[in-house]
Amino acid sequence: MTAVPPASGGPADGTPDHRSVTGEKPGGTRAQFSWALFDFARSPYLSLVYIFVFPPYFANTVIGDPVRGQEAWSFANTMVGVCVALFAPLLGAMSDRMGARKPWLGLVVGIMAPCCFALWYAMPGAQGGLSVNAILILIVVLASCFQFSEVFYNALLASIASPQRIGGLSGLGIAVGNSGTLLALVVMLFGVAMPASGMTLGGLLPSHPLFGLDPAAQEHNRIAGPAAGLWLLVFSIPLWLWLPDRPSTGISAGRAIREGLSQVWLTVKRARRIANVGRYLLARMLYTDGMIAILAYTGIYAAGIFHWDLPTLLIFAVILTPFSISGGFIGGWLDDTLGPKRSIQIAVGATCVGMVASVSISSHQIFFIPYDVAAAGPLWSFPYFRTLPEIAYVAVTMMLAISVTASFSISRTMMARIAPVSMMSQFFGLYALSGTATGFLGHASVAFFTGAFHSQRAGFASTVILLVAGLIMMRWVREERAQELA
Repeated sequence: MTAVPPASGGPADGTPDHRSVTGEKPGGTRAQFSWALFDFARSPYLSLVYIFVFPPYFANTVIGDPVRGQEAWSFANTMVGVCVALFAPLLGAMSDRMGARKPWLGLVVGIMAPCCFALWYAMPGAQGGLSVNAILILIVVLASCFQFSEVFYNALLASIASPQRIGGLSGLGIAVGNSGTLLALVVMLFGVAMPASGMTLGGLLPSHPLFGLDPAAQEHNRIAGPAAGLWLLVFSIPLWLWLPDRPSTGISAGRAIREGLSQVWLTVKRARRIANVGRYLLARMLYTDGMIAILAYTGIYAAGIFHWDLPTLLIFAVILTPFSISGGFIGGWLDDTLGPKRSIQIAVGATCVGMVASVSISSHQIFFIPYDVAAAGPLWSFPYFRTLPEIAYVAVTMMLAISVTASFSISRTMMARIAPVSMMSQFFGLYALSGTATGFLGHASVAFFTGAFHSQRAGFASTVILLVAGLIMMRWVREERAQELA
């Protein structure tokens, strides 16, 4: 068993401690960069398939009604919460028993890529291709596998970074990931979406979408899935080549399942010894599900209330991405400067303020104050974001991009600092669970309030309840490593 490093500071002899959080020799620059680059590989799935391109296409074109589409999307994400609740802790415990974590990531990538490619057959009106139910099943599999990848990917962080570097490396991963998002969005915007809408910027852009995509068949929207799948395959290669992994223990999968279930049960029985971790996971379960809902519905909400088309949504995403990148660096800096607890409280508090401001804006209101768009007229001749409510919404969402990304960055370093070292994967399995388990409540509440009030705003606003509850719970969390349970 790997020796447990001190919870803080260096060894007893006073010399600097350059070991990783798990007590192993930290990975070199190439290993740490390849770890961060895996976020670069995964992030376009979030932006193209989960947030900005495919969800509005699914709601408005496949379903044909943004309100019913948001309800269906909410139901699918509720099922994701069920899958993660059932399997993430067990998979994490199995990984701890079997040793190596990269094979698990390879399995996840091997499932996600074909599912992304299959979304090409999500046809307008669900006619001539996949049925609505088949599309929703693919979305559940993809989102669940993405959460499972978090279990093994985040656990690797603790073995390649020293305690002094873990906050900065986590922030770097978030920033690199958002750089991948920005590049993918720029290619989609200027190579696909704007040519599909007939905008060539005076001949600077091609007159037709790249790869001969046919806008009449909605191929410029349907390409989001295959593009994300190919991106994931290509840019995950450095992780397989350069990132060292723990050696395999030789334990069979069957034995790992039995021992994993036993370890999960032991964790439950000895919950008092990890009560602080439990409080943190509960707090994160609440505020992270609110943030995941913000990501899941930002595109659908904006497309519904402002009637934005694909080019507008992609420009919106491109504008936000630099702020998301800065959020990763800001989160790492806050973590290293103030510690994870205070940093999380600042980031979640800022997200609460941003969400209240966000839902106070509609096509005819700014911060709940009526605004006559017709009387005011367009602000400029630029064909996008021509009204003051749209500009206000974009500005508020810029702040949300920073605070949400910073929260994600800081949250995983908090877990790496307080979880028992020998059970890092299992606890990151619980960590993944805590990020999606309230999908039963979060996504279901979005669906309920959207349907009950027949209002996208009411559904979107329900996420604030979870943010506030998580922020309050963080008051009772301490920055200290839990005892080993074995």
